[in-house]
Amino acid sequence: MGARSVTVLGAGSWGTALALHLARLGNLVVLWARSASLVDAIRAAGEHDLHPGIRFPDGLQASGDLVSACSGAEVVLFACPSHATRAVAEQVRPLLSGRPLVVSTAKGVEQESRQTVSAVLMEALGPTLAGRVSVLSGPSFAREVARDLPTVVTAAARELTVAEELQQLFNGPTFRVYTATDVVGVEVGGAVKNVIAIAAGVSDGLGFGSNARAALITRGLAEISRLGIRLGADRQTLYGLSCLGDLVLTCTGDLSRNRTVGLRLGRGERLGDIIASMREVAEGVRNTVSVLALAASVEVEMPITEQMDMVLHHDKEPRRAVTDLMSRRPRQEPE
Repeated sequence: MGARSVTVLGAGSWGTALALHLARLGNLVVLWARSASLVDAIRAAGEHDLHPGIRFPDGLQASGDLVSACSGAEVVLFACPSHATRAVAEQVRPLLSGRPLVVSTAKGVEQESRQTVSAVLMEALGPTLAGRVSVLSGPSFAREVARDLPTVVTAAARELTVAEELQQLFNGPTFRVYTATDVVGVEVGGAVKNVIAIAAGVSDGLGFGSNARAALITRGLAEISRLGIRLGADRQTLYGLSCLGDLVLTCTGDLSRNRTVGLRLGRGERLGDIIASMREVAEGVRNTVSVLALAASVEVEMPITEQMDMVLHHDKEPRRAVTDLMSRRPRQEPE
């Protein structure tokens, strides 16, 4: 596959890291940011301050003009937060020509519709592009991708040929891509792991140790699997990169924004103060509500998610939430 014209919508750390990677592979990449001041700062410095010291390669430019950014794009990559995806897609739809490859990189469930991000994109972009929507997901911290460190992820689409097109676009010497057609499993794993990571952070912040963290990861995987399988996911997908791999990374890695939120909650900080101090979105905070609503709609029990909702949105004391999880009625494993 030769060089392609790529538009990355969203200049946060993840969108910027992916733009850097694609430009290094020889593609012509436009990184769109809503903030004009951010675009000016990137152009002046030749780098993004979220990735200091990492210069933009030739072929990567920042833009604040959505019309020109989307003009002639062969690939459109959505790297905005999940709750903003629909609005951006509706803006972009009339600007696209032909049938570009559409890539979702956000991990979440839309609160109002309880749809995954790819489903939102399919609806917002219309039937002409619905079959071109794909998902890139897996254990991948933006900072490490930006630094060109080894990373392995999954490219998923309902049609294997579309997943393979995404694989060919991203695959490189330090970025290995596997394909999948189980989009539901890939997206459910990516969305719910953020909630479990907050719980793991809370446990660590309370000083509960490695045993508790391991239990939360394991029972978190069981929780994700119940929901994913009820929604039609393949169990094997949930044991792969986009679920188990991403879950382990996000629950244990120091670069995890969601784990950081949990750590600070466990140490006694207030959620409002934590969010106000962060430059980027911790998707798990908002998605705790939407994931819980999705689970309720299909009658799936998710006790960790329930307790995190109580801590995040109903002022429950974190220590009490962990105690309540530990004191639930004894169960059999596997369920």
